[in-house]
Amino acid sequence: MKIQFLFIALFSTVLCLAQEHSHQSSRALEFPDVPGYKTLKTDLHQHTVFSDGNVWPTIRVMEALRDNLDVISLTEHIEYQPHKADIPHPDRNRSYELALQEAKDHDLMIVHGSEITREAPMGHNNAIFITDANKLLHDKAADAFAEAKNQGAFVFWNHPAWHAQSPQGNPILSDFQKERIKNGELHGIEVINTGDYAEESLALALEHNLTIMGTSDIHGLIDWDYVEKGHTRPITLVFAKERTPEALRVALLAGRTVAVFNSLLVGKEENLVPLLKASIVVEKAKYIGSTSILEVTLKNVTSSDLMFENQMPYTFYSSSPVFTIPAGESITLNIKTLEKKSSILLKLKALGAYTAPKVQPEISWDITVVD
Repeated sequence: MKIQFLFIALFSTVLCLAQEHSHQSSRALEFPDVPGYKTLKTDLHQHTVFSDGNVWPTIRVMEALRDNLDVISLTEHIEYQPHKADIPHPDRNRSYELALQEAKDHDLMIVHGSEITREAPMGHNNAIFITDANKLLHDKAADAFAEAKNQGAFVFWNHPAWHAQSPQGNPILSDFQKERIKNGELHGIEVINTGDYAEESLALALEHNLTIMGTSDIHGLIDWDYVEKGHTRPITLVFAKERTPEALRVALLAGRTVAVFNSLLVGKEENLVPLLKASIVVEKAKYIGSTSILEVTLKNVTSSDLMFENQMPYTFYSSSPVFTIPAGESITLNIKTLEKKSSILLKLKALGAYTAPKVQPEISWDITVVD
């Protein structure tokens, strides 16, 4: 009997460990699809011990699965290899290959990428959708960018406001970078990197039609650097026609993105407004008895808390004009319409969202009132 009990206990322990390795997590990132596109959750700037990170590539895959990401890229520094005495790897594709092997039985897309690392004015830039990282090793930065283009890469400028390269904390678009944009060798720019959001980077994105990006740039553990500090990792939402690498690449080149960090959402108006509209579901719209006070229940179907401000001609009954709908939760607004209506236009300003520096979009929902 004791042996049977020990066997059951051992089996239960093994089962629990297997379940843990299934990468289930309560911190899963969720965002809805938008009309005409699938919303892909991506983190396209990460590091492992194969450059200056602190974890094996398999850990990055496990973290991404726990966070419910659709796509990651391990963008190891091509030139900067501080661990090479302990982990010699003449093949710069090795990190990608290990991640690809770990992800083969999971629904996670691994995009091949590397970081071209230079001092200002060239800066740090990620090239993703590459075919061979070894061929990006060049003495001249211009040659590395040209090779990335030759491989069909999507290239974006990393942490452009990084104070180590820009002491004022503002991005400086150099002649070198302007030439890369002109040559079709630079396509995007990080407006959010780790916990840093730079309005000036957003302004450059809009001025030069660069794709807006948000990334974790993780070197340690996601749990230590983000979760234990009460944050989710920064990500880029990419609106693609389908869930394939080529559709993802096309969407990035077309600039169909929104950068997200906690409750901050940053994107071009044509991308951000449909996302916000799809993020709120109207669950109920009904008048209270014989009054002209309309109860409207709204559900936030994302993993970000969303803050709004009333922009309607109607005011609220017993609530502030500024309110937050917590991630995954519902709230009820009591709207004083003064007379009973069959429908109303709910118009709200999204206070945590930006389509340009200091510009917050207004979102509208047509609501039909239930008798």
